[in-house]
Amino acid sequence: MIIIVTAITAFAQQPAFKGGQPALTDFLKAKIVYPEYSRQNCISGTIDVSFQLDNNGRVTSAKVQRGLGIDLDDEALRVIKLTSGRWTVPAGYAPTTSLVQPIRFDPEATRCGLTTPANMQAAIDDYKKRQELENAVTNYYINKYQGKADLSKESYIIALKKQLGFDDDLISDLLKQASQKLKQGDKEGACTDWNFIRNIGSNKADGFIAKYCTAP
Repeated sequence: MIIIVTAITAFAQQPAFKGGQPALTDFLKAKIVYPEYSRQNCISGTIDVSFQLDNNGRVTSAKVQRGLGIDLDDEALRVIKLTSGRWTVPAGYAPTTSLVQPIRFDPEATRCGLTTPANMQAAIDDYKKRQELENAVTNYYINKYQGKADLSKESYIIALKKQLGFDDDLISDLLKQASQKLKQGDKEGACTDWNFIRNIGSNKADGFIAKYCTAP
């Protein structure tokens, strides 16, 4: 996995990542967890994330300025948020100033070397089409846990899960992904993965949710 991080768009007397651009590059390389769908489908791309910094170097108002509309966007946004508190901000800096950080994702060359731009675009298009079906699954189980689901639709939902590849292998990969995020101190990101597992009808993340994601 290669992540190329290019320099932030900035001018004189702008904030700097502690340790400089090389330190930022190393930090992001260490923190990126290549999203499962894009990893499996060999999707590469550059995601531009805009954000602001308060006077203590904490990240605020982070959002994807230009992305692909897939899981790479979410991961780029997640790791930018992890840089919070690691910036040196000059005196008199306006916290409403927006910075833009482009992050380049490239999947492993040995497995994805034969992937063409057409293959990637087809996978991106498929991801967007999948979202409606995925939402049908997650909404069903959220409602089921609340006692509101139409149980007569369960066989249809199970068929959708099979179509989407929501199986034990995916759940195993998501558990590993969540574990990586937790080790980085990103409990919010880990909880997102664990709750997704629960919301596709599996109880394999329930212990983690109870331990890390339940409000005191």
